[in-house]
Amino acid sequence: MIAPGPTLETPRLLLRPTALEDLEGFVTLAGDPESARFIGGVQPRSMAWRAMCAMAGAWTLRGFAMFSVVEKSSGRWLGRVGPWQPEGWPGTEVGWGLLREGWGQGYATEAAAATMTWAFDHLGWKEIIHCIAPENTPSQRVAQRLGSRLLGPVTLPPPYDTTPIEAWGQDRDTWRSRHGK
Repeated sequence: MIAPGPTLETPRLLLRPTALEDLEGFVTLAGDPESARFIGGVQPRSMAWRAMCAMAGAWTLRGFAMFSVVEKSSGRWLGRVGPWQPEGWPGTEVGWGLLREGWGQGYATEAAAATMTWAFDHLGWKEIIHCIAPENTPSQRVAQRLGSRLLGPVTLPPPYDTTPIEAWGQDRDTWRSRHGK
């Protein structure tokens, strides 16, 4: 079963709503100390299940959530990327979290760019932020490649309200001026 929503396609990736078959990928992502470091830390299988269900539920209730990222050539689930705005969030975010095996190949940038265009065009968002820990330099580089700039510190809702986070982002007009729309 797959949550309701669109499937986007990039040259190397399929981006689709969360599906039940994604559980093992969510478990691997949440269980790896490096992959989970900046997305809430290592979580047991039961919490990975809840995180997956939160994504699927957001698709159903809000009409958007992070997309599951699937590599076209292999069919491998690589992570989740896309629009995210839980209750109390500091803005309309496009975020990313990939399995370590997907790092350094441009997948985060490719998927985030596609989902940013979708969020601006289909959700009508006027601004997109990326919530990034100050020490997460790889995600800062992704944000920079997307054309986002450092906006300053933000506060996430509990239980993450004591974690230092910076917002990176840009508005729709800036995005469209760089991407021809």
